[in-house]
Amino acid sequence: MILVTGGAGFIGSNIVATLAARGEEAVVCDRLRSDGKWRNLAKHLVAELVAPEALAGWLDRAPPVRAIVHMGAISATTERDGDLTAATNITLSLALWDWCAAHAVPLIYASSAATYGDGAAGFDDDASPTALAKLRPLNLYGWSKHAFDRRVADLIARGRPRPPHWAGLKFFNVYGPNEYHKGHMISVVKRKAEEVAAGNPATLFRSHRPDIPDGHQARDFIWVGDCVDVVLWLLDHPEVSGLFNVGTGRARTYVDLTRAVFAAMNRAPEISFVDTPEHLRAQYQYFTQARMERLREAGYARAFTPIEDGVATYVRDYLLAADPYR
Repeated sequence: MILVTGGAGFIGSNIVATLAARGEEAVVCDRLRSDGKWRNLAKHLVAELVAPEALAGWLDRAPPVRAIVHMGAISATTERDGDLTAATNITLSLALWDWCAAHAVPLIYASSAATYGDGAAGFDDDASPTALAKLRPLNLYGWSKHAFDRRVADLIARGRPRPPHWAGLKFFNVYGPNEYHKGHMISVVKRKAEEVAAGNPATLFRSHRPDIPDGHQARDFIWVGDCVDVVLWLLDHPEVSGLFNVGTGRARTYVDLTRAVFAAMNRAPEISFVDTPEHLRAQYQYFTQARMERLREAGYARAFTPIEDGVATYVRDYLLAADPYR
């Protein structure tokens, strides 16, 4: 069986859906709470549901786990509880690393493009301790993911035990179905689709840099299905280990993304701009673009989905459907 932590969440539930389609036994570790996350799992057979607080005891029973896909995290970039974030994103991740090393079980875990901070040091997924030490995340979430990446690099450099196959994935700006529980962290695609569906203009943040026009802040937007493909490819290629970016390798502007939403909804673009809130400006990224050479050199050859195609699929097949869940 494959254990998916955060398996009822956004990327995690899409991984569970694909594993189920492949006939794999998927065990989900997550909290469902009351925000409708159970719907992310409702269409698929789940072998077992384990609460996070019960995970250590579950692993102590030495279940027949083929791999752990660790997507569980506190992922809000605005989170302020440092102790809770560290316990969830660092301490738990280290415990899973140690368990996988001790039991010879592969581990694939979620890192984040938030580890790159403002991008001044580039977006190179160099996993060396020296390269990682140069990065300066802008928020608590990014720091916690970066702290674990650095500890993994340190453990490997020291020759400490490691899983037989491992991969850390620096996800860039992911969009797609099953993100509906994420509140203010939901993707821009979903937010703009709601505005357009209500008959309103799509609202974007103004640029507060003179060299970048309004709406031309750029991100590497990636369709969630592409992220799942990378995870499944890594599960199928145990000879590949390392820290990898997961983006398309091409930055696109918010105007590009918003126009794709209008096109998917058969409406002419109508965009207005508002000031970026003061509390977000210090940690606002104006440009992200994944360097994808390392994943390509490792053998991953599939093409990534252009935002025009990904947004059209998301809007038409999910957001405008009677049932938006995958």
